[in-house]
Amino acid sequence: MIIRENYIGMDPIKLKGIAEWPEPSTVKGVRSFLGFGNFYRKFIANFSDIAKPLTNLTSTAAGSPPFEWTTECQTAFDTLKQRFSTAPVLLLPDKAKPFIVESDASKFATGAVLRQANINGDLHPCAYISQTLNPAERNYEIYDRELLGIIRALTEWRHYLEGSPHPVEVCSDHKNLTYFRTAQKLNHRQARWSLKLSQFDLHLIHVPGTQMIQSDALSRRNGLDDSESDNEDHILLPNALFVRSISPTLFDEIRNHAAKDLIVHEALEAIAHKGPFSMKSSLSDWEVRDGVILYKEKIYVPPSETLHRELVRLHHDSPAMGHPGKFNTLELLRREFWWPGMYTFVYNYVEGCAACQQMKPNTHPTRIPLEPIPTDPHALPFSCCTTDFITDLPVSNGFDSIMVVVDHDLTKGVILTPCLKTITAEGMAKIFHDKVYSRFGLPDRIISDRGPQYASKVFQELNRLLQIRSSMSTAYHPQTDGETE
Repeated sequence: MIIRENYIGMDPIKLKGIAEWPEPSTVKGVRSFLGFGNFYRKFIANFSDIAKPLTNLTSTAAGSPPFEWTTECQTAFDTLKQRFSTAPVLLLPDKAKPFIVESDASKFATGAVLRQANINGDLHPCAYISQTLNPAERNYEIYDRELLGIIRALTEWRHYLEGSPHPVEVCSDHKNLTYFRTAQKLNHRQARWSLKLSQFDLHLIHVPGTQMIQSDALSRRNGLDDSESDNEDHILLPNALFVRSISPTLFDEIRNHAAKDLIVHEALEAIAHKGPFSMKSSLSDWEVRDGVILYKEKIYVPPSETLHRELVRLHHDSPAMGHPGKFNTLELLRREFWWPGMYTFVYNYVEGCAACQQMKPNTHPTRIPLEPIPTDPHALPFSCCTTDFITDLPVSNGFDSIMVVVDHDLTKGVILTPCLKTITAEGMAKIFHDKVYSRFGLPDRIISDRGPQYASKVFQELNRLLQIRSSMSTAYHPQTDGETE
C-alpha cells in the first residue's frame, strides 16, 4: 500500500502478483486468493458481491455442494483481478473536515462509501465497504437491512467518525430512517442499534437511490434486483408513535397567558420608558419577543398552576426523561423556562410523585426491617385468618361497611360480608359463625387490629372458651394485620 500526501493507493508491485495469480483449483487456493484480495478490498467498490461466487466455494457447512469451478466463478476471478489493476486512488481522511457516509442495502448485501471534500471542494471517496448478509439477516425487513448497512459503516469507520468536530451526514435512500432517532417504540434489535447510533453526532438525510450510484452498486449486482426491493411504500413506525416533549399547543398557551398578564407587561413598559437609569439597566435581562416574555433568554411562564404542572410533568414523567430527581428536573426546566418560585414548585412536585416514591431505593433506612408472621406448613384453610372492616362506604342495600376475612397461612382466600359500621361484637361473632365456621371449622388463630369489636370482652371471652388465639396489633402499627390492610 502506497501512502502519499492527501491520498492512499495500491502498491503496484503487489498488484503485479495479483494479475499473474493462477486459477485456483482447490478450496485452499480460493481462500488464499480471497485473503490476499481482502487486504485491498477498501479500494474495490462492490467487492463482496463480485467475490460472492468465490466465497460460496469456501463454505464448509453441512449440505454445501462439492468444489466446482464454474463459469460464474471464473468471471468473478477475472473481474477481481481487473478491478485491482484499475482501482481508484482514495482520499486520505481528514478528521478536521466533515464526513459523508452513503449507505445502501439490497436483499443479499450492504454497501457504503465514506466521502470527504478534496482541495477543490469536490466529494471524493475515502473508503468503500461491502458485506454480504447471512441467511438470518436476509429475512430482515427493508428498513432493518438499510439500518444494518449504516451500523456496519459506522462500526467500520468508527475511528474517523466518533468524536468528529462536525456532524456526520448519513445518506440513505430509505426515507423512513430519517425519523428513526425520534421513534419511541422499537424492537430489541432496533433498540440496540439506536444505542449504537447515540455514540455518533449524526444527521440522517434521505437521498434518492438514483443519486447514490456507488453505495447502491456495493449492495447489488445485475440480475438480482427486482421491484420487490422498492422501499418507498414501507413505513418504519406510525406517526402516532412520534412525540415531541414540548408541543406547539403548549407554547401557544404560554403566549396566551402572557398576553393576559397585564401587570407584568405594564410594569415592563413603565420601567423601560419612565423608570430611573438603575432600573432600566436591570431590565436588560427582560425582552418581549413574538408575544412571549423572555428572561435571560429563557421563556417566562405566567402564574398558572396548570402550565407549571404540565411543564414539570413533561420534564419529569415522560419516558424520555425517566423521572429524574429534583435538581435534574429543575436543571432541565431552566434550560428553556423560568418563573418565580420554580424551585419550590419542582421540589413539591417531585416529592409528591407516586412513581418516584414507589421505585426509588431507600439509601438511609431508619426503620427496623419488617418481620413476616411465620406460617404453619401444615395449616388448613382459614385455620389462621386475619380480619378487618372497610367502613364509610356509600350505602347499598342498607349496608355501609364490609367485614373482610383473609386466610393467612394457606390459600390467601378472602371472604367479604356486608355489614354496618356500628356492628357489635355479637354481630361480628355471628358472621364468623355463618361465613367461616360453617364452611371451614373453627380457626386456631385470629389476627386483627384493636377495633372495639375485637377488643371487647365478649369477643375475647368467646375466643378463650373456643381456644382460639387472638393476636391484636399494637397501636399505630397496622403492619401486624398487613394481610388484610
